[in-house]
Amino acid sequence: MQQEPAFEYDTAFSRNLGWVTAEEQQQLRSKRVAIAGMGGVGGFHLLTLARLGVGAFTIADFDTFDLVNFNRQAGALMSNIGRPKAETMAQAALDINPGLKLSVFPEGMDPQDPAAFLEGADLYVDSLDFFAFEARRSVFAHCARHGIPAVTAAPLGMGAALLCFMPGGMTFEEYFRFEGHDEDEQALRFMLGLSPAGVHSRYLVDPSRVDLAGRRGPSTVMACQLCAGVAGSQALKILLGRGKIVAAPRGLVFDAYENRIRRTWRPGGNRNPVQRLSLAVGRRRLAALAQRPSPAPSPHTPVEQVLDTARWAPSGDNSQPWRFTVTGPDRCTIRGFDAREHDVYDMDGWPSQMSVGGLLETVRIAASGLGLRADIRRIDGSGRDLLFDVGLASSEETPDELYPYLRRRTVQRRPLSRRPLTLPEKSKLEEAVAPGFSVLWLEGKQRRRMAAVNSRTCKLRLTIPEAYETHRKAITWGTGSSEEGMPAGSLGLDPVTVRLTRTLMASWRRVDFANTYLGGTLIPRLELEVAPALACGAHFALLGHTAPRTVEDHLAAGAAMQRFWLTATSIGLQMQPNLAPLIFSSYAVNGRAFTTDRKGFEQAQEVSERLRALLPGRTLDRTVFLGRIGAGPPARARSMRLPMDRLLEP
Repeated sequence: MQQEPAFEYDTAFSRNLGWVTAEEQQQLRSKRVAIAGMGGVGGFHLLTLARLGVGAFTIADFDTFDLVNFNRQAGALMSNIGRPKAETMAQAALDINPGLKLSVFPEGMDPQDPAAFLEGADLYVDSLDFFAFEARRSVFAHCARHGIPAVTAAPLGMGAALLCFMPGGMTFEEYFRFEGHDEDEQALRFMLGLSPAGVHSRYLVDPSRVDLAGRRGPSTVMACQLCAGVAGSQALKILLGRGKIVAAPRGLVFDAYENRIRRTWRPGGNRNPVQRLSLAVGRRRLAALAQRPSPAPSPHTPVEQVLDTARWAPSGDNSQPWRFTVTGPDRCTIRGFDAREHDVYDMDGWPSQMSVGGLLETVRIAASGLGLRADIRRIDGSGRDLLFDVGLASSEETPDELYPYLRRRTVQRRPLSRRPLTLPEKSKLEEAVAPGFSVLWLEGKQRRRMAAVNSRTCKLRLTIPEAYETHRKAITWGTGSSEEGMPAGSLGLDPVTVRLTRTLMASWRRVDFANTYLGGTLIPRLELEVAPALACGAHFALLGHTAPRTVEDHLAAGAAMQRFWLTATSIGLQMQPNLAPLIFSSYAVNGRAFTTDRKGFEQAQEVSERLRALLPGRTLDRTVFLGRIGAGPPARARSMRLPMDRLLEP
């Protein structure tokens, strides 16, 4: 029978030597560290300091591991679900050093009297829940009275904020000044005191996930692990009595996402004039958050979950030409409609039909993400409406690889990188639309020719009253997001041009006057079309094997368009659709009147001729979609979607 290897302290921690001396390693072996909380940061603190060779710990936690802990906690494993955190992490530490002296408080630290918990501690490392303010005040006060150094390293975003409270120095209460304030104010004071610069708030992508009332907030494992490294380094210096300690009112904030390190100094803590100003601003922001409407209830049934994701499918000007009727937990009806009667861009309804095709493909992808298969069948509709019966069934297939990108896909109308697409990128995009469709790439000098086509199209769009009506309804001014239509910030215009455009678009008379007497459409054409058309990796045409003629052809084209777009997002590319040249070319080819402007039809013919000269042979007849693509950051301003309750029909 194989004998288990004997544990030898000196061998186990010999690789620490060099950064510490052999004598200092033995000093660490003789020290006791108290850690309250074995959750997000506490577990990492314990394991980090155990590997440093600290010989004794007092740990406390009353909670058990659950699935919601998996994103960040060291002990959160399937084998540990339901197990007490303190006892589980104690065993993990003993697996590192069987000779540890451990004192475990499985019922948690007594917040009213932490003396027993802190008995014999050479250092306290704070790992309490962010909102455990009374317990935190109590333990830090005891540390101050009894000369125990105390370290807190808070996980913020993807970084760590460090404060140390040393014997004889500024105390926790003197710095944060919680006394006499309610929990909301204490939360604000704790947050701003830890990180006066608020670096992490710059990349918070969903503020609704910060719920002070519900005592919940987002977290990352990177931040928790960084906390252990930062606090562990300070712990080493404190326990060995060497090195400079960052002690309150000085602090340290390191943010790995922003690639920044900040040394903070707030004399007087939260009484500091700068800090008091920050608190006042923070209170106003909290008050504004409190006035936000309550979020819509989360979808419960499988079909509600699928539709809630699928509604993020793209549509022209974010028109969302679909409505849903839920007929059961795994069944619904989708009604697609068009706007050909009042939208010049919806020629014969085929652009809307493509959007509906993109939605149906999104339904399939969304269902796969829930382990389901969407069976979609077209049924008879009234008039031009398209009706589809959707049934969901269990599936053993893996989720579609495009599922994670359904909500991330955006339109980027601003200039992109001119870096040519790589062969692997092109291959991935071409595979996304095969076998029913192919991709024609327009690169190099063809970008200039495409810029000329787009410029002519833009002039046409800006000089006919029919397009003005569509633009007036679609653009939402003064916001970075919009549930219906497009926010002005997403158009690709600079702020000055946005303000001027908003003034002009108050009426068609103003627009017509500006077109005639104030320089015409030159500036918006340059900003909206020419500059972006030149600044991209490539333009592309999505081609069918034959010219699209039926509703089914346009639905299939929409599905291919969505898979192409999602694939681009998945490989880090940005995209902008460009259907307008196709639409006006179709008007010209079919001899269809679409405007009261007498020059409009002539301009459409010119667009068609230039486009046909750009696309070889009879490629134009088979083109179902145009766009530009390239590397670059995603759009900051974006179109959102109508909430589910406005998309549902009886």
